[in-house]
Amino acid sequence: MSAPVAAPVVKPVEIKKSLIDAVVAGLLALIVFGPIVGIVLDGYSFNLQPTRVAWLVAVVMVGRFLISLFLQTPKGIRVSQSFESSDSGVHVLKPDHKSRLYWIIPLLIVIAIVFPIFANKYILTVVILGLIYVLLGLGLNIVVGLAGLLDLGYVAFYAIGAYGLALGYQYLGLGFWSALPLAAIAAALAGCILGFPVLRMHGDYLAIVTLGFGEIIRLVLNNWLSFTGGPNGVPVPSPTFFGLEFGRRAKDGGIPIHEYFGFDYNPDLKFLFIYTVLFLVVLAVLFIKHRLTRMPIGRAWEALREDEIACRSMGLNHVLVKLSAFTIGASTAGLAGVFFASYQGFVNPTSFTFFESALILAIVVLGGMGSTVGVVIAAFVLTVAPELLRSFSEYRVLLFGILMVLMMIWRPRGLIRISRTGVKPRKGALVTEGGAR
Repeated sequence: MSAPVAAPVVKPVEIKKSLIDAVVAGLLALIVFGPIVGIVLDGYSFNLQPTRVAWLVAVVMVGRFLISLFLQTPKGIRVSQSFESSDSGVHVLKPDHKSRLYWIIPLLIVIAIVFPIFANKYILTVVILGLIYVLLGLGLNIVVGLAGLLDLGYVAFYAIGAYGLALGYQYLGLGFWSALPLAAIAAALAGCILGFPVLRMHGDYLAIVTLGFGEIIRLVLNNWLSFTGGPNGVPVPSPTFFGLEFGRRAKDGGIPIHEYFGFDYNPDLKFLFIYTVLFLVVLAVLFIKHRLTRMPIGRAWEALREDEIACRSMGLNHVLVKLSAFTIGASTAGLAGVFFASYQGFVNPTSFTFFESALILAIVVLGGMGSTVGVVIAAFVLTVAPELLRSFSEYRVLLFGILMVLMMIWRPRGLIRISRTGVKPRKGALVTEGGAR
């Protein structure tokens, strides 16, 4: 009979330690958030709001005190230990694993088809914006999530796509359909051009160079008045459907679509068309990305992310691997830029600031590095959340920062971890418990 296993020793809860943690948290909240919350600009003077600061500090202290007490309990210890796990960020599934959620994709497609029937213009435009950010997140996920190349200037390719449509129409007479592939190609070429100088760069140095590239594109668009219109921006033509226009009256001798088919004019028809085409493009990009991650190029991206030296020692051409990641990721941003320009009907440089790059990067980090489903969810979360927080417009950026900090604490690998299906051993191969044959 085996000896009984001793129960784990539970340490008593230390109230003093929790009080110290609460005081420290309150002081930090006072230093960091006090000037933001307690000083309100009123014209040319400042109004002090000590009550709001006191409430904020009190909430932080009480919250920290309760959390500290909870983390000293047996359940709290188990929770904290679960976040200290050192396992890999990639979750390997069994070779014969079959997802129980296979029905979700057909369900989402059906919902997407039925959705425009019941949605009003406001909700439809929010969803269009969400789908645009899905495209941007998927493109940057290839560069950052799969290849491990930190790109802080990704918004530049987004701007190239948007201005490709606007300037292409102004100078060359290009429409939506012709600009769609050309903008993707132009953005891909820009990604390839950016990729060459940064082949030997890693980490912070790569981030600084890509950040500079994004700012260069924005400054060129802002200061080249004779070509881009500068801060005044450029108007963008509405998309057409086989030459039929969506306006009340057609331009350039065209035919409005409502007159051609004989129904009443609907100003929302343009957005319905953009939504439909954008949804199909997103599905195509999702399928292509899914296939790429299972092809040799996708495995090469992940090998580059994990260890570039080992990647090169295995004979992989790191130049082509990096350039392919930059090129494919940039082309996706170019597509998103065309849809954004058509959706807005107008583009100017203020739409392509560094904050946009940070937002797209936040989508990738929040969703999970390399996780396609996570990026899709995060794109809609970060698109819909600002609309729900319009009443807190003064604090939207603050709340956004708090959300990211909480995610880094509680879900450091994102909403959904990247997963891979395991490989069955070859028939006849002997595999021991340690993995040796």
